[in-house]
Amino acid sequence: MGSEMATVDDVAKAAGVSISTVSYALSGKRAISQETRERVLKAAAELNYQPHASARMLAANRSHILAVTAPLHADTDSTVHMQFAMEVTKEAHSLDYDTLLLVHDDTMQSMRRAAATALADGVIVLDVDAEDPRADLARSLDYPVVFIGIPHDARGLICVDMDFEEAARMSVDRLADAGHTSIGMISHPRLTVQRGSNFPLRFRDAFIARCTERGLEHSVAYPLEHSARESVDELLTALPNMTALVLNTSSDVAADASSALAAHDLTIPHDVSVIAAGAAYPTHRFPVPLDRIPLDAEASCTAAVDLLVAAIDRGEREARTVLIPPEYQDFGSVRAVAVGIEKATQH
Repeated sequence: MGSEMATVDDVAKAAGVSISTVSYALSGKRAISQETRERVLKAAAELNYQPHASARMLAANRSHILAVTAPLHADTDSTVHMQFAMEVTKEAHSLDYDTLLLVHDDTMQSMRRAAATALADGVIVLDVDAEDPRADLARSLDYPVVFIGIPHDARGLICVDMDFEEAARMSVDRLADAGHTSIGMISHPRLTVQRGSNFPLRFRDAFIARCTERGLEHSVAYPLEHSARESVDELLTALPNMTALVLNTSSDVAADASSALAAHDLTIPHDVSVIAAGAAYPTHRFPVPLDRIPLDAEASCTAAVDLLVAAIDRGEREARTVLIPPEYQDFGSVRAVAVGIEKATQH
């Protein structure tokens, strides 16, 4: 005989059927064959399965699906987008959940439908904006929701993300400690920033604040399309003595930084030290390998899925923000400069 703590999963495995079939057999909500019903009832009896013994025993009413709301915008980086969706799926699978990707333009409608119809047991929210309307919706729903990203108003929400603010401070400190006093930054395209995507704003604002705190000359540029050329031109105009560059941008723009600097007869790291921060892409195979503070999609997604499953299985829905600490990877693209000596002939 089985334990009184047997779950619907145990019954499904013993009967050789899906969880949903167990639910249908016990509730009678859908027609199934008599042979299958008897097999499920026999397995439930042998395991002493009691559907109403606890919240966990009500799992027969679940879909064992996690919805992932991931809207597609004109400026969406599809590679990073799918990287996060895949990492969510991998972690969900390890916990015996499937995933359902919601990419409908009306993300609010998709979330409401998932909650109202039990289409999924909970929702992971990707591509979070600073003023994201899904935040207010999540607060209004009696339904498990976890954000990968942090809106301005995170009250009442469960959020997970890389600590982009600390990554920005780490970048500035690394360069300032190496003697650099004029630092440029290439962000994401203006469209992304104007849309209010949360992490570029958090990184940019922390970069500016840290440069100001340390008394450093600084400027921020926003790239056009997939090139760093215009941004480098703009930064060298604003900062003629620039000797360091922070890249919190796409892989195409970051990879183009060395050639954009070369157009001004500048090399990495001899003339300009460069750090790619919050980078979801490898930089060691760039034309010039760049020091990197990686955006670890696996770490963020694993933490988010674990929190969502805890909310579903154990009712752990206390609001919290989990920040993944940044780590620095040195590939030799930062060079120390002598105090008071900077390239004064840059243009």
